[in-house]
Amino acid sequence: MGRPKLLLELEGRPIIRHAVERVISAGIRHVIVVAGPDHEGLARALDGLPVRFVVNPAPEAGQGSSVGVGVRALPPGTTAVLIALGDQPGVPTEVIPALLAALKTPAKAIAAPRYADGLGNPVLFAASVFPELLVLAGDRGARAVVERDPSRLAQIDIGSRMPRDIDTPEDYESLSPPDNPR
Repeated sequence: MGRPKLLLELEGRPIIRHAVERVISAGIRHVIVVAGPDHEGLARALDGLPVRFVVNPAPEAGQGSSVGVGVRALPPGTTAVLIALGDQPGVPTEVIPALLAALKTPAKAIAAPRYADGLGNPVLFAASVFPELLVLAGDRGARAVVERDPSRLAQIDIGSRMPRDIDTPEDYESLSPPDNPR
């Protein structure tokens, strides 16, 4: 993007704030934001929200390293972790509550939304999967864990297309109203 994409404004608020507010409004109690060493801008963007920052000292190692950092920071006794993307502000409001309900299905350790165009984010992982999340490497994030054993995956069907990640200026422009100052 050439600029901090999570701080870009969307409907008057930074993209990251949209994503975090969606997680909080779904009733997630302990929200951990994994950020790089220079995260002051993110802290300002999330000011007033009940979140805790943890630093990934090597974000260039990919999403896998950020997942590991976040899982290591979970409070003792945590029974599940929701991994959501900060650059995906348009997750439908019904997704997270549906994931929480789906993870209660016997023998299911992972819950993921199946959008009209495929599996997507956010994804909910039971504590039994934490050891696998701790050893992730590269930029695929937790996708390898989701794909490893389909029998433990509870899928919830979402009728809409997967919400877009904001990865390019074109992605941002497609989500921004015409009068949004950039």
